[in-house]
Amino acid sequence: MPTPILMIETAISVVSSKAVLTLFGACDRHLRKICEVLGVSVSVRDGRIHIEGDQQAVGWATEVLDQLQVCANRHGELSADDVARVLASVTAGRPSAECPPVEVFRALRQIRPRTAGQAGYIEAIRNNDVVLCSGPAGTGKTYLAVAMAVASLKQETIRKIVLVRPAVEAGESLGYLPGDLQAKINPYLRPLMDALNEMMDYDLIQRYKEEDLIEVIPLAYMRGRTLNDAFVILDEAQNTTVAQMKMFLTRMGTGSKIVVSGDTTQIDLPPHTRSGLIDAMDRLRGIQRVGSVKLTCADIVRHPLVQKIVNAYEHRSRKK
Repeated sequence: MPTPILMIETAISVVSSKAVLTLFGACDRHLRKICEVLGVSVSVRDGRIHIEGDQQAVGWATEVLDQLQVCANRHGELSADDVARVLASVTAGRPSAECPPVEVFRALRQIRPRTAGQAGYIEAIRNNDVVLCSGPAGTGKTYLAVAMAVASLKQETIRKIVLVRPAVEAGESLGYLPGDLQAKINPYLRPLMDALNEMMDYDLIQRYKEEDLIEVIPLAYMRGRTLNDAFVILDEAQNTTVAQMKMFLTRMGTGSKIVVSGDTTQIDLPPHTRSGLIDAMDRLRGIQRVGSVKLTCADIVRHPLVQKIVNAYEHRSRKK
């Protein structure tokens, strides 16, 4: 005879009907999502939210609604992404992704992590001088690093931002391209500039570039330099060799911070060439003030299909 499922009920206090409306969403869409995912029933009586279901589901639902109340009180509204993030975080046993927002130059613009992994990435950048981050496409590796760099420049904790990327995926050969250096490297540095353009006005970016407060260069041009009081970001780092990574990391001067990011499933190096990012994450493990972050498919925040596409490719790779 099967063991009966223990059904329980609990209640959460709410301040007002407006708070309930924000929490449940327009036409109860947030509430329906929570009930569908967790298999609970939810009702409102006497200014309290009542949750009924099996013991684990009620516990999850209580935690989800508590976290969403905090999020709604802090930001004044809830999005479907907020609900999905908190649901995924709670059911996976991960901590909440709530952490202080990243303040950038654009008025009223704040950058917030949308997953627990992204929150951990931001905290790693705040607490370390060097951060190595790997993760699949769409996890915000570049975007969040640029946001933290812009915030540091705004707070004047650093003097300049340096954005670096291997030009012509791992080849570093730009000579055959037409135009001057800037024209040659622009296509390869576009992702970094796209992120920057979302956080600063165009005129301010141009002025800062003219004043050398923002520098965008290919990796090959880093050799021989020492960067003091700078926030340096190396993007697409999976396409650096071990020697290139050593060269890059040793450019760090006093008062500087370095963030290195890349997707180790998309390495374009010649066969049997070890990726500098993989090597650095292994070699520098345990060194004080060096943080290492691995984002996963659960941290993908682009179109919902991106997560499914990444999962499909990973599944095929494992089968092979």
